[in-house]
Amino acid sequence: MNSGKGGADAVTVSGVTGRGTAGANLLALRSHNTALVLDLLRGAGAEGISRLELAERTGLTPQAVSKITARLRQQGLAAEAGRRASTGGKPRTVLRLVPEAGHAVGVHVDRDELRVVVVDLNGTVTGERRRPLDLGAGAESVVATVAHEVEGLVGDVLGVRPGLADAGSLVGVGVALPGPLDHRCGVLHRVTGFPEWDGFPLRDALARRLGVPVVVDKDTNAAALGLAVAGEGRSFAYLHLGTGLGAGLVIGGSVHRGARTGAGEFGHQVIQLDGPLCGCGDRGCVETLCLAAVERGEIAEAARVLGAGAANLVGLLDIELVLLGGRTVAAAPEVFVAGVAEVLAARARREGAPDDMVPVRIAPGGERGVAEGAAQLLLAPMFGRGDA
Repeated sequence: MNSGKGGADAVTVSGVTGRGTAGANLLALRSHNTALVLDLLRGAGAEGISRLELAERTGLTPQAVSKITARLRQQGLAAEAGRRASTGGKPRTVLRLVPEAGHAVGVHVDRDELRVVVVDLNGTVTGERRRPLDLGAGAESVVATVAHEVEGLVGDVLGVRPGLADAGSLVGVGVALPGPLDHRCGVLHRVTGFPEWDGFPLRDALARRLGVPVVVDKDTNAAALGLAVAGEGRSFAYLHLGTGLGAGLVIGGSVHRGARTGAGEFGHQVIQLDGPLCGCGDRGCVETLCLAAVERGEIAEAARVLGAGAANLVGLLDIELVLLGGRTVAAAPEVFVAGVAEVLAARARREGAPDDMVPVRIAPGGERGVAEGAAQLLLAPMFGRGDA
């Protein structure tokens, strides 16, 4: 990958399969230098940015910037946004990103629900679908349902029917679902409560069905990526409490997936030896304790349990921020924020640093944050913000 001044050669995208489409050709723009330019164009908004400013802020030569922007204009990703007065000489032409030139689909496959969104290059949601889903219905049924909803929504938003082969602006489909799974290969492992999914190649199955590139990741990783792209920080944990409990970790501005892409299995840390049996086969996991408290209607207790797990995470990784999300949190956000914050504050007092407590907030994006993050699995690398 080219990381210095000069040209902007395209790089090969790994871990993405599917028959190429015109929209998928946008993936070939994922060189380092092109990503720098695209990110600045996106950040400039409708006002745009000049080629000279692009060169100054990227460290690229004016000639390299001219080549990159010419290619982006040819692809329809950039357009002129008028002229701006200069300190000397003729006015400078400014360029802007064309958000509608590219789209990505984000899919959130939960244990009992499916949510699909289409977003443009700015990450703005342009269409959404939601329906019940039974993850235990089997791979064939789930893949068929996901494909049907994706094709239907893309048809509604982009006017393409049938199938996705002619969706020229479609970059691909990002799918987020409970782990554990192998992000690099798009293969599921033994999802808690659904052992029949162990070893299923979901990415390849959907790519064959849809005919476009597909990326698969854990729901918490996708949500964390979306939050990082939105500027939530360079070191934080996103804790997702819905039908299960997991964490997405952002360290140094990047999603931390671990050596075997298994990082973030937050819900299965044991905090009560010989506690109640968890679906994973262990006892006293924070997930089973937290969800049991929710089922009993003891939300404050659930928040305290979640806080205990969060305190372990903060102590281990020294993160700067804890963000909470998921439908269970959304049902009582104030209670969960207060409960988790109280446990973290107590930990800070014990360590003699009460003024250095890690802040706790509700993650922006609401219940579709995972689906939006799934779309960023495709888009973020185009802007140098991800490694999908």
